[in-house]
Amino acid sequence: MGPRERQDSEFEVFVRARTASLLRVGFLLTGDQHLAEDLVQTALARTHQSWGRLTEVGNAEAYTRKVMYHLQVSWWRRRRVAESPMADLPEARGADPTSGTALRLTVEQALCRLTPRQRAVIVLRFFEDLSETQTAAVLGCSVGTVKSQTSRSLARLRVVAPELLEHTDPTPERSRP
Repeated sequence: MGPRERQDSEFEVFVRARTASLLRVGFLLTGDQHLAEDLVQTALARTHQSWGRLTEVGNAEAYTRKVMYHLQVSWWRRRRVAESPMADLPEARGADPTSGTALRLTVEQALCRLTPRQRAVIVLRFFEDLSETQTAAVLGCSVGTVKSQTSRSLARLRVVAPELLEHTDPTPERSRP
């Protein structure tokens, strides 16, 4: 097996192992399953082009995710889609077995009301559990930008989805590393 065949085989193993995780992140970034699939496919194509430079699988996944975040922001900039108002969501009632699904849908709808950069910061910080420094490195911006975008994003989420406040810890952390 030549070097090119070995690289293709390694890439195939990577794609099979990480696609589901990448699709989840893609969905959080786009709010649409089909757009998430397109985003992941495009990011994986770019990763494949750079596969020879990516010596470790951990580097490959970080590279792919970074490509996804940057692609999503650039796609949004090209589309310049205006916000569309959403209908009021019904109030939660007691212990409903579908409340987990309702909460997930509320979070997804709320994320869709953020700008792509704000959505990327929220996904990286709170869904991917990255620090401010790690988030800044992935997005290629300063830690200060991550802090300000996080603050603006959370303020926006409080406005567009106040029902999510009942699912938060009443004693929030002061600052997360």
